[in-house]
Amino acid sequence: MVARTDADFTDYFAARAAPLRRFAFALCGDWHTADDLVQATFVKLYQHWRRVEPESLDAYVRRILVNTFLSHRRDRRRETLVADPPDAASDVNRDQAVGQGVDQELGRALQRLPERQRAAVVLRHLEDMSITEVADLLGMAEGTVKSQTARGVDALRRALGAPTTMKE
Repeated sequence: MVARTDADFTDYFAARAAPLRRFAFALCGDWHTADDLVQATFVKLYQHWRRVEPESLDAYVRRILVNTFLSHRRDRRRETLVADPPDAASDVNRDQAVGQGVDQELGRALQRLPERQRAAVVLRHLEDMSITEVADLLGMAEGTVKSQTARGVDALRRALGAPTTMKE
């Protein structure tokens, strides 16, 4: 095992924070929540920094982020909203999404997918992970990843008005 320092953590954070933020946004659909998820992910990573094997570091961080997202979603269902948030915040999020190259319509369609299905689609198609990697990360069978991804992609195609079957 290679001894890693706080400087190594800082370098890793600098290199991976922006891509993880985009990944978190694809999962949750809100830049502020994405920032919170990434922050929580790096706090959890730092607690185990010296024990994580370098070759599995990115997979470990993705797992932390996905688990934090799923946990956050469960916790939010128990919250009670007292007032509507101001519309100005949603305008900022929309502008940032466009600036980051995320299509608004696709983002809204992604948010309508169930959480685990959304995670499977994002990991497979935005993070370009293999079926095996996604299955390991989400703790589900490879067949489940395939079916969840297929259902998610079909739902996205329907929502975006795209053909649901490929014509040759």
